[in-house]
Amino acid sequence: MTKRLEALFDLAPVESDDDTTHEQVVAITEEQKTTISEIDNAIDKIDLALPFVNDLDTSDAELDELAKLAKDNFSDLMSLGMNVEARFSGTIFQTAGVLLGHAITAKQAKLDKKLKMVDLQLKKMRLDYQINKDNQGTDESIEGEAQVLDRNSLLAQILNRSSNNSKN
Repeated sequence: MTKRLEALFDLAPVESDDDTTHEQVVAITEEQKTTISEIDNAIDKIDLALPFVNDLDTSDAELDELAKLAKDNFSDLMSLGMNVEARFSGTIFQTAGVLLGHAITAKQAKLDKKLKMVDLQLKKMRLDYQINKDNQGTDESIEGEAQVLDRNSLLAQILNRSSNNSKN
């Protein structure tokens, strides 16, 4: 079809990029497999190092403690703001609001850290699954049966089945 278009429009012949041989494709595939296995080994090393990182649980406890302290002081300041004169209560309420913001920030930082850890674990699981799928897919072949038909014989088979079904 390309040669016909070239002749029809009087174009210069186009050189094909499909000059890669089977050996080149195999070499590139093997190179990519080794690169992926090296990356997987690096990820496994990082995964093994994560449980040994210290202070992950203590930082959670510290953030919880800071959030609790900020909420307690917020409650104290709200009570104090209700019991003082109106001209002084604005500053007290503003400070209480800042404390409540700090409590929310502490809880949010804790949740963000947990979500990042879950995200990293999901990415690693997906990568492991993809590597296993790729490794299994190249070694196994799918067995099946096939039959070559032309259009007319296929239509005849369909019509025969539909006529047999209508008779029953």
